[in-house]
Amino acid sequence: MSLVLVSLLPMIGLAQNPIVQTYFTADPAPMVHNGRVYVYTSHDEDETVDNFFTMYDWRCYSSADMVNWTDHGAVASLNDFVWSGKTNGAWAPQCIERNGKFYLYVPIHGDGVAVLVADSPTGPFHDPLGKRLIDGENIWHDIDPTVMIDDDGQAYLYWGNPVLSYVKLNEDMISYDRSIGKNGIVGIEMTPEAFGSQEGRDGKKRASYTEGPWIYKRDKLYYLIYAAAGIPEYIAYSTSPTAEGPWTYQGFIMERADHLAFTNHAGVVDFKNNSYFFYHDQALSEGQGFKRSVSVEQFEYNADGTIPLILPTKEGVTESVSNLNPFQKVEAETIAWSEGVKTGSDTRAGIYVTNIDNGDFIKVRSVDFGKGAKKFEVSAAALAGGQIEIRLDGKDGLLLGTCEIKDTGEVNAWKTFTAKVSKQKGIHDLYFIFKGGEGDLFNLNHWKFN
Repeated sequence: MSLVLVSLLPMIGLAQNPIVQTYFTADPAPMVHNGRVYVYTSHDEDETVDNFFTMYDWRCYSSADMVNWTDHGAVASLNDFVWSGKTNGAWAPQCIERNGKFYLYVPIHGDGVAVLVADSPTGPFHDPLGKRLIDGENIWHDIDPTVMIDDDGQAYLYWGNPVLSYVKLNEDMISYDRSIGKNGIVGIEMTPEAFGSQEGRDGKKRASYTEGPWIYKRDKLYYLIYAAAGIPEYIAYSTSPTAEGPWTYQGFIMERADHLAFTNHAGVVDFKNNSYFFYHDQALSEGQGFKRSVSVEQFEYNADGTIPLILPTKEGVTESVSNLNPFQKVEAETIAWSEGVKTGSDTRAGIYVTNIDNGDFIKVRSVDFGKGAKKFEVSAAALAGGQIEIRLDGKDGLLLGTCEIKDTGEVNAWKTFTAKVSKQKGIHDLYFIFKGGEGDLFNLNHWKFN
């Protein structure tokens, strides 16, 4: 069983948050594209080096229903920047689409803000510049980029800790207008009216803004959400009539809670007529602030456009916005909740589920069986082999059938295995319970019902 999940046994059946259990993820950056929400995350390694953030790559997950999340793996890493000598520091990213290209803005801690480009939201991404994007005076302050494209086509990139700056990106999204500010960089004045205030360690009042900005427009109002109030971080926000300010402080969105980390980082999207607030906590690691996990809450704006105080919950999103079709191929790494498993990748299968031991399980929510299924099939690879118990609505729920997974000769030699299942109608939560001997049992690529 993965060390990440040993501590979660009391939460099983209750939790939807965090939305990823196979890895530690942080700094969520949601993007809506083509009927799906893509969430780009930083990645806290299982083993922390020197008791500090240990982060080498950026990951991506997507969902069509807001309850089941498909793992797309590590879509970029520090290795993509051959000019940078940094071996650690893959911090908070954000991705945006323009003219069919996807631009992933990433901070390399101590090496500034860089950009990658791809033809797909899941990559492969490449470095178009061969150098950092932002030529700031203090690259240690150049972290946490956030990007938006205004209605007139002008794109803005904000970033910074403890300062806040922006540039006006050119249409190519990999350069910026250097005729404004200081060599193109505009600094935002950190006034209490714009960003609230707090008492610093020196006893002096300072702006509450700390880091992690997230900018977007809703109706005619511009929102800037950010980590605030120092350590531990709250989430606050300001609003403005333009993308360039002036900003007006509006207050906290999320306050400190026991399972939140000492840092926080938010992202907000509207999807299928609902609003969602993404953040990170330390629930999976039970209090280890350098091992964080992405969570999400559904919320509603107040009538005047202000954002209510949002409570971080273990339940998260309780209702799906659509149902999953089990009669078409479903990637095994599409997961609502899991225990023990990890994901891996190879050139043949792409991303797949691995590290499967006896007693581990995967839950998939809101599966629409229609008038019922008669057969289950799954692509698997194994040396040891084992069984998949197919159950409904709980780990010990109704048993539809059991699929035997036999030795395929190699852990990446994929074969299709089938099992008859009892016919059950309607919408259910689906559980795959894994059974077998000691050690890793098998790997799973995809599945479907017939």
